[in-house]
Amino acid sequence: MKGKLRLIAAATMLVFAGTVCAEVSLNGKDMTPEAVARVASGESVAVTSSAMHRVRQANQVLLKAASEGQMIYGLTVGVGWNKDRKMVDASGQLTPEIIEASRRFNIGLIHAHCGGVGPDLPVTEARAAMAVRLNDLLAGGGGVQPDIVDHYVQLLNHGITPAIPNDGSIGEADITLLSHVGLAMMGEGDVYYHGNKVAAAEALRAEGIAPIQPYGKDALSILSSNAFSAGQAALALNDMARLAHVQKLVYALSLEAMNGNVSPFLADTLALHPFPETERAGAELRKILDGSSLWQKDAERPLQDPLSFRDSVYMIGELDRSLDEARALMHVQLNSSDDNPGVAVGVSPASSRDQESRGYLKSGPGAVLPSANFEPLPWVLALEQVQVALAHNALASAQRVIKLNDPARSGLSRFLGTEDTVHAFGAMEKPLTILAMREKELAMPASMDYLPVAGGIEDVATNAPLVVERLRQQIDYGYQLLGIEMIHAAQAIDLRQQKQKGFTLSTPTQNLYDALRQQVKFLQTDRPMTPDFRAAADLLRQYPM
Repeated sequence: MKGKLRLIAAATMLVFAGTVCAEVSLNGKDMTPEAVARVASGESVAVTSSAMHRVRQANQVLLKAASEGQMIYGLTVGVGWNKDRKMVDASGQLTPEIIEASRRFNIGLIHAHCGGVGPDLPVTEARAAMAVRLNDLLAGGGGVQPDIVDHYVQLLNHGITPAIPNDGSIGEADITLLSHVGLAMMGEGDVYYHGNKVAAAEALRAEGIAPIQPYGKDALSILSSNAFSAGQAALALNDMARLAHVQKLVYALSLEAMNGNVSPFLADTLALHPFPETERAGAELRKILDGSSLWQKDAERPLQDPLSFRDSVYMIGELDRSLDEARALMHVQLNSSDDNPGVAVGVSPASSRDQESRGYLKSGPGAVLPSANFEPLPWVLALEQVQVALAHNALASAQRVIKLNDPARSGLSRFLGTEDTVHAFGAMEKPLTILAMREKELAMPASMDYLPVAGGIEDVATNAPLVVERLRQQIDYGYQLLGIEMIHAAQAIDLRQQKQKGFTLSTPTQNLYDALRQQVKFLQTDRPMTPDFRAAADLLRQYPM
């Protein structure tokens, strides 16, 4: 399934082929999921001068702290369980010998963390991870050499994409995966270049790019972040914006197909129980359905519909609410430092207490602070809430189709058939149901299912990559499920309009109906439905926002 999803994602994006079609400006402050998707699809990047100034300042603070004799994780001492091992003594002047010792340590750190498993990521997804990490570094907390930032820019803009395996992270910094970016920057390992997998040294040489010479905290800053997971999450949230949009349109079309009641999302109805997101969803549904026959008197219209129709304003509202929250938390992730330790520029200790002043420079403002900022739990839990909301909507979608197929509920023919069909949509409730069941299964929380590692020091985790992978699977299933619902709704609309002359759709739902009918015709006689289901899902994946 993972490979299938990534092929779909790759097919819907412009795969980088050595040329660029636009430019995304990065400043470490306002990256969005849409910007990540643009870079992933092949657009080039440019870094603002103010962001580069922050990078230089942070690097100066880091090196000053090392020269003052601070014990710095990943610079003067080891990482993980090896944090008790002294690696580089930088106390005093940063002599050429000290710098060389630091370089050996950095190179060893990158080598020791390249342990990803599974097939390589598609180029688009690897570029997403690189774009996210680049923007994070521009926030200034990494303390890297400016040359490291420049290397990210050059790799992205010259179409050199490190070969990054797709598995190996438990969601507390994607260290075994992002290390492959550092490997490529050093001219080692493999990259994708002009559509081929080649040695990194060959691609760098072809573009005239010198390999990096990492020292200080460069290696740790390259490999220790959640940029892999956050890049995937940004792509998922970018896709989710469209899915949430078409979710409303398909529901509205189904409500028209059922000749349902609009009372549950009237403004006065929702004001009696005023959840803000539900009220907002109700307003959107009223706007979408403006002009529909649903607003006109109809003696045959039921007073109350099945809950899958009646309650959907709440389900849609919760999907929007969880998506907004996830986007807000992802904005923090994409535009700040998740480094450990983190470099803070221009700060002074709040007091003279030892533990509150430790890590701060003696000679001026600035600090290198041990942190847990690699912890992605806030946005991982938000994504899991999106998953639960998606599953609720998926189950309701399946139930709406089943109700449309039931003459006692819809007032239409059984399974929406005609005089020329044998079974019509009778068997199609089965693929519909398995999609809904898979949505429900994927929504079960995965963030708590972990084991302690690193000698028991790293004894919590989030499984962020797995959470994002499951969300992306749900999004794919969501398009398939809504595609099936849309086909049933369109069939029901046609049958209803034959029965009720003058029954009209609203402009937005009519546009969706017309777009579908260009791809999927009315089911007059039985035919294989698989091609139609695929066409409907593809239509929704590309439907205008």
